[in-house]
This record gives sequence, structure tokens and C-alpha cells, in this order.
Amino acid sequence: IEPTNRFFYRINDGLDTYFLAPVARGYRYVVPGAIRRPIHNVLANITTPVVFANDVLQAKPRRAGDSMMRFVINSTAGVGGLFDVASSLGYPEHDSGFGTTLALWGVGEGPFLFLPVLGPSNPRDAAGFVGNLALDPLTYASFGGSATLGGSRLGLSAVDARERALDPIDQIKKSALDPYATFRSLYRQNRQSEIDEQRKPEAATVPAWFNH
Repeated sequence: IEPTNRFFYRINDGLDTYFLAPVARGYRYVVPGAIRRPIHNVLANITTPVVFANDVLQAKPRRAGDSMMRFVINSTAGVGGLFDVASSLGYPEHDSGFGTTLALWGVGEGPFLFLPVLGPSNPRDAAGFVGNLALDPLTYASFGGSATLGGSRLGLSAVDARERALDPIDQIKKSALDPYATFRSLYRQNRQSEIDEQRKPEAATVPAWFNH
């Protein structure tokens, strides 16, 4: 299916070149780093319930405890997640999604896919994306019949993620002989690294303030 993947890569590259990347550059230019970081923190904080749910599904009670503590601490002492107070108290951030959960359940990744809009993926991670939406409370949030909050979060998350990846992606597009193959390789390596990290035995979490 590589010809199909490359076709969708060209479409996505066009969308990125003429829309998403300019928006991300404008966001970086207009919004100072001192403000972008708290915005990123808030976006990370409101996805913590999804991370917590996947920690539970992966039978990782200590990581689930970390996720719960991070959400409680950052939502309160961190002023709604603007500040990552939990990390300084010994509850570091970690990522986990339903695609990783499926991997730990023994589901194979399947063939590489380059999906419209979503970009690099595979059947397992595509199902994981849908699973994450199902686990996310904001998916069901509605105000007067409008899902504005969830849609706004998705849009801002896309801009935030693209802004944080501006420099490495620009470098790949400038230097790689075949950017598609480079993105494919990097995606596979990164996902395998994330899954291997989740497979490691859990280490006991000791809060930074605990005197030991």
C-alpha cells in the first residue's frame, strides 16, 4: 500500500505547507514562549484522564496513581493545569494511549499507514486514536448541543503540537532525500520506544517531599 501512503503523504504535506505550518509559525510569532508553555500544560492536563484510563487498562496501578495525583495537583495547585506543580513534587509526566494499551494486550501493529490529516499511523494506532476519543470525557461534553469545547481543544492541540515540531520537521524536509521514508522510520522507532517504556516494570513513586 506504499503508493497509497505516498499519495496521502503528498496531500498532507500540501495541507501542512500551506495551512498548518504557517498557522503554527504565526502562533509562535504572536504568542511568547512564556505563555505557550502554560497553554501546553493545560492541554496536557486535560488529557490526563485518558492517560489514567489507559494506565488502568494496562494494569499499571502505580502509573495510574501518578496520573491521578498529577491531575489533582495540577488542577488545583497548578491553577487548572497552567503550571506543572506535580512534576516538582515527584509525580513526573508520562504518556499513554489506547494504541499502546492494545500493544501491551498483544495486538500487532499491522502495516504502516499514512492517514489523511492524522499522518503516520498503523491499524493498531488508528484504532487507538478512536479508543482515546471514547475514553476522553471531553468527547461527550456538550453545551447547548454544541461540542465547541472538544473541537477547540483538538484544534489548539494540533497547533501546539505542530509548533513544538516546527524545527525538526523543517530540518527533515530540507535534508532528507526521501522525507516520506524518514517520517515512516522515525514514527516506527518512536512508537516502539514508547511501547517498550510502558512494558518496563513499574518503579515505586516516592514524592519529592518525602524524607527518606
